[in-house]
Amino acid sequence: MFIKVRRDTLIILILAFVLILSGRLMTYVGFASSEANVEEGVPIAGVMIKGNDIVPLSTIKSNVEAAGFRDGSYIKGNTLITSQRQLLLSDAISNAEQLVKRSTIPGTSIAPINVVDIQVDSNTGNVVVNVVEDFSVIKVQTTNQSASNSAEANTET
Repeated sequence: MFIKVRRDTLIILILAFVLILSGRLMTYVGFASSEANVEEGVPIAGVMIKGNDIVPLSTIKSNVEAAGFRDGSYIKGNTLITSQRQLLLSDAISNAEQLVKRSTIPGTSIAPINVVDIQVDSNTGNVVVNVVEDFSVIKVQTTNQSASNSAEANTET
């Protein structure tokens, strides 16, 4: 019940195993030896967006980054430090919520986002954006008057 393996195949498999193992070891050592610059604060690690269906992730993410939650920004205590300014974390969160609510579907002026909840983890720098899109609050306006007049004319006869 032994599987016959040629010697050169066995050597290739062992070398692949050693390379994978050494790569993981180097990654761990590189991460463990890197010094986190705690004096500057916790850097913004990334933005995670949940709950969107129609509005693209890139639109929502760019609006969150415009509020200050972008690469190069730091959280120090309850202050968000960006390359341009320093502001309270609560103010940055409220600014980001307002900007995300203004996110539109590309090519239109429809802004379907009704509710936004932004959570910032001060220990890891992760920003989580929960979005609720509600199309029932959007007002539809008819811009073509001739089409509505012809429809009324057809219903009267």
